[in-house]
Amino acid sequence: MNYATLFQTIQAYVENDFPDTAVIDTSRTAATFQDKTQIDTFIKQAEQRIYNSVQILALRKNATASCTANNKYLATPSDWLSSFSVAVVDGSGNYSYLTNKDVTFIRESYPNPTSTGLPQHYALFDETAFILGPTPDSAYTIELHYFYYPTSIVTTSTSWLGDNFDSVLLYGSLLEAYSFMKGESDVHQVYQKRYDDAMLMLKQLEEGKNRQDMYRTSQIRYPVR
Repeated sequence: MNYATLFQTIQAYVENDFPDTAVIDTSRTAATFQDKTQIDTFIKQAEQRIYNSVQILALRKNATASCTANNKYLATPSDWLSSFSVAVVDGSGNYSYLTNKDVTFIRESYPNPTSTGLPQHYALFDETAFILGPTPDSAYTIELHYFYYPTSIVTTSTSWLGDNFDSVLLYGSLLEAYSFMKGESDVHQVYQKRYDDAMLMLKQLEEGKNRQDMYRTSQIRYPVR
């Protein structure tokens, strides 16, 4: 489901074009989508809720950078939200995964920033940088696996959710739209049930099936009735 189809489907479900919140958007070429409405906000709110509720493997990124010798700080990627792992690669190409700690641990364990070595620990110093301990003694390669927000389907027209799990995106958006409309509770409950069912399937895929194989974990079996 692309953005145009999602937009139209939300309008059809709630039978509301949200004209009071429309803003003319001249960047849209399709005449039927020149009104950028509250619907875009509903979609983005649904995406945010979904991305923070399920660890979707497709939303992991891998990036490499070089730390600077005698500099204990390492910049975070511009789209970084949270870390999965941080590894330092030495001159022989050996990987050493750093242990995540608090800034206070780094400060106490490595009180002298001029004492250098192969980093063993890292902490989030602020939203733009990590702090490493000990201070790197060389320009090591750092490999970072991290979670990020992908660009919204509102902007890109397509997304992983729209292509692979449009049901959870649709019903998440409908929940936001119907809450905005202060709609009837029984209809809201229907949307909530559909959203919960779709979220369960998504979690089973991303946090279950995609994290095991049949060699190590026996195949899931459901009773036949």
